[in-house]
Amino acid sequence: MSAFTLHDLERRVQSRAQESAELSYTRKLLDRGVAQCAKKLGEEAVEAAIAAISEERGRVIGEAADVLYHLIVVLHARGITLDEVEAELAARTRQSGLDEKAARKSG
Repeated sequence: MSAFTLHDLERRVQSRAQESAELSYTRKLLDRGVAQCAKKLGEEAVEAAIAAISEERGRVIGEAADVLYHLIVVLHARGITLDEVEAELAARTRQSGLDEKAARKSG
């Protein structure tokens, strides 16, 4: 198992965000704005979903990595940390997924 974590990825995105757009794809994405970053995340999510249905395992893994990277970029663009997302996930463990989903619909 790799020692590389999503927090490592978040730190890398933060670091690359400080570089020149000529040297950093991350910086180039961020310079295009949140909407463009979100669009790219959506494209990658669709590719991951399609790969999950019809591609081999390695392709699904690669597409999942793309989704996670682009999600971290979007979070960075919005000033949201991975710790905040993890806190939300932790809060959701206090109830079942079905109960949580039902609460969102009624609220």
